[in-house]
Amino acid sequence: MEYTKTFNELKNLFSAEKESINIPGSEMKICNVGFRSDVSLNVFSSSSDKLIPENGSFSYPVFTPPDAGSKKVILLLHGLNERSWVKYLVWAYYLARETNSYVILFPISFHINRSPASWKDPRAMIPFMKDRNASIGEINMSSFANIAISNRLTEDPMRFFNSGYQTVLDIVKLLTEIKNGEHQIIPRSSKINIFSYSIGAFLAEIILMANPCNLLSESKLFIFCGGSVFSNMRGSSKLIMDSRAFDKVYSYYLNDFEERIKVKSQITDFLRLSQIGMVFRSMIDLERLKSFRENILKGLRSQIHSITLLKDTVIPSDGVVATLNRFCGNDAVEVWDFPYAYSHENPFPVSDSTLREKVDRSFEEVFTSARLFLA
Repeated sequence: MEYTKTFNELKNLFSAEKESINIPGSEMKICNVGFRSDVSLNVFSSSSDKLIPENGSFSYPVFTPPDAGSKKVILLLHGLNERSWVKYLVWAYYLARETNSYVILFPISFHINRSPASWKDPRAMIPFMKDRNASIGEINMSSFANIAISNRLTEDPMRFFNSGYQTVLDIVKLLTEIKNGEHQIIPRSSKINIFSYSIGAFLAEIILMANPCNLLSESKLFIFCGGSVFSNMRGSSKLIMDSRAFDKVYSYYLNDFEERIKVKSQITDFLRLSQIGMVFRSMIDLERLKSFRENILKGLRSQIHSITLLKDTVIPSDGVVATLNRFCGNDAVEVWDFPYAYSHENPFPVSDSTLREKVDRSFEEVFTSARLFLA
């Protein structure tokens, strides 16, 4: 597939406002499906966050496969601080077409269209960036694109957990609908696979390891540019979060978190006693709940595969290898290197026409691997 060409075609075609979009030259279409998140069930989220309406009621795109009767489903999970589906449209299209699967692009809590439109508006965000720099001092990696998430995580690092937990609740609801034959687009399916990228991989690993309601017992997880425990991530980026926010979150979960959950409360009981809470804690650092994490991963060795990039500085490949290879098999993680300048945030750049053939080829190779694993 010509990745660059298809990227631009789908970018111009997609609209979150349309209920259904036919994809020219194919039998496929994109359906925007409404979803209501049960935000009241997340007792750990702040009352102010629960009042953000976009996070509670939103839509998500579903790419329908060539065979509408297919019972194959892939859930695609995105990266941190994403505000648009543009990057992922061609990923979903390829997977739907080549695996004959329904592909769901599901937004993480407070991301994409689950956040106020102002969070991605430069004119609205630049004053907040200036105020932050004025009150704290010059901050590395500060930008209008990451100021909303940077402010929120600096103010309360527990939002990192709360957002993920809300998304887990939503995914459980979504997968239950599909498995019970209650989804308005997707036929009843007993097996749902996952394609995940960046922080979406961290979330997907936790869901697969915890396996709530036994929904993912047979699922396969393909990871791209992700897969490490949190302590091996380096999330400071103009497109993700600034250095002050990352340092605050990193310090909180590596140095303070385990001490603070010793004080008995509803959330600490959950983190110490529930399967999801235990798995989340075990994925913070390689030495934390080590045996617990390793025993679960050994049982998932045939269900996880990761491709990571040699020059990825946000989720470095050595951290992914250390997290997965020993327990999921020595070939669970492949370290690749593309023949052009790329980054974690932009592995397939489309702005430089001179790179088109190399980018197209690299995309095809990565997603062929995903297709073969998830088909």
